[in-house]
Amino acid sequence: MKQGAQGSAGAEVPRAGVPGGQVRVPQQPGAADAGRVRPGGGGASEVVRGEHTHSEPALPSAPRGRAVVQRSSVRGQIVDALRAALVAGDLRPGEVYSAPVLGERFGVSATPVREAMQQLAIEGAVEVVPNRGFRVVERGARELAELAEVRALIEVPVMLRLARTVPAERWAELRPLAEATVRAASSGCHATYAESDRGFHRAVLSLSGNQQLVQIAEDLHRRAQWPLVGSGPGMRGRADLVADAHEHTALLDALIARDLDVVRALVGEHFAGAA
Repeated sequence: MKQGAQGSAGAEVPRAGVPGGQVRVPQQPGAADAGRVRPGGGGASEVVRGEHTHSEPALPSAPRGRAVVQRSSVRGQIVDALRAALVAGDLRPGEVYSAPVLGERFGVSATPVREAMQQLAIEGAVEVVPNRGFRVVERGARELAELAEVRALIEVPVMLRLARTVPAERWAELRPLAEATVRAASSGCHATYAESDRGFHRAVLSLSGNQQLVQIAEDLHRRAQWPLVGSGPGMRGRADLVADAHEHTALLDALIARDLDVVRALVGEHFAGAA
């Protein structure tokens, strides 16, 4: 089962897997700029230096009532764009990508890209290659099957418990999220569907009140969405995505009816399909 900042000085970042789709990150006027953005007059964004030498004047304080957006916001946009590129297959398993090259693509310095890649390394999506950059981790079908098994062990018992205790009106509140996954799947964009898919699962599991469980399950879910070695972005076609998404609405129907047998069957089939 299953985008940046904009100103007058901004660069378009291609949203992975969406031809013509754009994510905007601050454009840097020079290589020394580290991508921190301070809102300027009239809603425009002004890029200021994130690092400076002692000979450079100190930055002026932000006008009262205006928040300064730190470089971490740029890094967060890059993290999101890289995650989407992984799902869409724009970052291919086994390939090495350097922070400076990706920085040029995104219109930012290498620093926020390197920081974003370090986050992906923590998540297990890439590994550091000294003096070269970051290699996208190669995964096989066995690892995908293992992830599906672990997800099932965590999510199936929780969903069955929630099916017994959560009132029908609470499940009905999740209907828009389930329908959103169908629309995302119909777009044929793997990155868009991946985000919507995780959102639905996150909302369901959040009803347990266990945020540690939600966080662990989402990490496993994200890992399960990365492409396999030798697979292209079109490995799962639009029809596959739509069929997967419709399982969300069917699951909600079963949860509202408290039909535990159907819930168990649907969730089991869903994770078997994911493997």
